[in-house]
Amino acid sequence: MGSSSYVRYHISPQPAPDIAPHPNRFRVEVKRTRLAALLLKELYYYHANLAVVSSRPCVYGTFSGPVGGFAVRPAFCVGCLRCTVEHPDVVQIRPNPQRARLGDSYFTPDKVDTVMQEAATGQIPVRGAGYRGAFAGQGWDSMWTDMSEIVRPTRDGIHGREFISTAVDVGERPAFLTFDAAGNPCGPVPRSLNLPIPFLFDVPAVAAESATLYRGLVEAAARLQTLAIVPVRRVLDLGLHGPAIAPLATPAEIELLQRLPGPPQVAELDAWEESAFHTTRERFPETAVFVRIPLERDLMPLVCAGVRLFHLTADYHGRCGGSFARDAIRTAHASLVKDGLREETVLIGSGGVITASDVAKAIICGLDAVALDTAVLAALQAGFEGEGVSRASAVIRMPEFEPAWAAQRLTNLVAAWRDQILEILGAMGLREVRRLRGELGRAMFQEDLERDAFAGMAGFEG
Repeated sequence: MGSSSYVRYHISPQPAPDIAPHPNRFRVEVKRTRLAALLLKELYYYHANLAVVSSRPCVYGTFSGPVGGFAVRPAFCVGCLRCTVEHPDVVQIRPNPQRARLGDSYFTPDKVDTVMQEAATGQIPVRGAGYRGAFAGQGWDSMWTDMSEIVRPTRDGIHGREFISTAVDVGERPAFLTFDAAGNPCGPVPRSLNLPIPFLFDVPAVAAESATLYRGLVEAAARLQTLAIVPVRRVLDLGLHGPAIAPLATPAEIELLQRLPGPPQVAELDAWEESAFHTTRERFPETAVFVRIPLERDLMPLVCAGVRLFHLTADYHGRCGGSFARDAIRTAHASLVKDGLREETVLIGSGGVITASDVAKAIICGLDAVALDTAVLAALQAGFEGEGVSRASAVIRMPEFEPAWAAQRLTNLVAAWRDQILEILGAMGLREVRRLRGELGRAMFQEDLERDAFAGMAGFEG
């Protein structure tokens, strides 16, 4: 038998510890004089049995330092409050106000902690206590993925017992081919571009931009065989190159695309201008040209003008035109399906996606792939000043780091998120992520469940 060139896609995470101080979840406040009095009392009561006296009420090691409670280790505190319950006059546990600066009202500190853990280790975060949050919430938290009860348990893409594909196609795919009398294609032809993961790296917030960040993004995209969207001026100024770069140009900057070392695999036009779009298509016939527009915009006029590749954007809180991205994605997907054009188009989305489950839900609603924005910054230990709502207005503090560290953190993040996508696909019995696109039967929506359960009852406003 001949040798095969097939190589199974795999991401190899490596430890990438935090480089900036990370605020603890809790502040442990110990009254040392009362602690000393408690110890003296126990020395007398337990007849100077040091093994008993030196044992503190914390199984997590908060009081297990060299001098015990006189120099606590708040990084170990999980907020179980056992110490406060047993000795309220000695110790109090309070939330750390500095931790609130990790995110904002949408990207909450708990979710930032999760992203940072994934970026540091590349592993799926597992908490023995289980999920302790609300049953439902706003945005993506009002949507649940529906798992099958009849799936064979061996379908597990993480452990390799069966292969589950996470590859997506982001190139043009005409509905049919036309040929001239000589048999040569004379109409639109497929521009195939396959990514092994449904993740791209979106252009970062203006306040976070730096040469180091862009180099880290490009290096990570190259490792993961995906794309990093970079403003074309940054590509030229920093001398960036490689197939992992997707240059972003405004209609006024399309001339700069010709100064690139070679034609890119993918280019993005920032805002719609018909003449700029067709000019770019003519100058780069082998390039997949995406048009970046707000998510709430009607796609049909652009489709009629020949656009098939879209990057749909919401703000960092997932809002677009007065609604949440979930509903706008469903509307865009449904309109293309209704007109029989969905198989010809590609929808990439960004904005409001901050967890791996958000990615799966966005694909269920109709996206082909997701471009990551604030999750990338959180993985690199960014700090938010106030509400980070949009790319232009978000005030973000970035630590000093090397591109290699950033690339490894992002590689770890994607590895953890891909594993979680595999878990979801395996639980649904799906063999590839492409089959998840628009599969609304695999999802449950809070408003639908409440309407089915409570419709007709007095006081229900569904």
